[in-house]
Amino acid sequence: MKKIFLLAIGAIGFTLAANAQKISDNAIGLRLGDSNGLGAEISYQRALGGNNRLEADLGWRDGDNYNAFQLTGLYQWVWNLDGNFNWYVGAGGGIASFDGKNALKGTDETAFFAAGDIGIEYNFDIPLLLSLDFRPVLGFGDFTDDLDFDIALGIRYQF
Repeated sequence: MKKIFLLAIGAIGFTLAANAQKISDNAIGLRLGDSNGLGAEISYQRALGGNNRLEADLGWRDGDNYNAFQLTGLYQWVWNLDGNFNWYVGAGGGIASFDGKNALKGTDETAFFAAGDIGIEYNFDIPLLLSLDFRPVLGFGDFTDDLDFDIALGIRYQF
């Protein structure tokens, strides 16, 4: 029984290693989604080796009634689905700041949040990466004290 268990673990490990796809060292672009009301984010991904990477996203808004920014950092695991299709999951968090103007004057706050990420991406033969992801965000502060869900399209240049 012990030999069968070890053989099964080895087979699963070999299968995962055989399906691993090299991800680009760097990718930069836009993450176009709701982003908790901030709209598009500048997005940067950095491979850590194997199938792991870091993603950093910066969103900001300069509106008539407020200024706001949101900085998100995620650690992601990437797996190959088929050919150039990958799927990934990640976890991380970030910081957000809101500065009220005009009607919201005096409404200023900085908050922290935890975030998850799950998505699918297509790695073109040219240095273009398209992704679609779902990101739940749990905020800790007055203006972000709830659970929000963000769906976004990512367009990144790989180098």
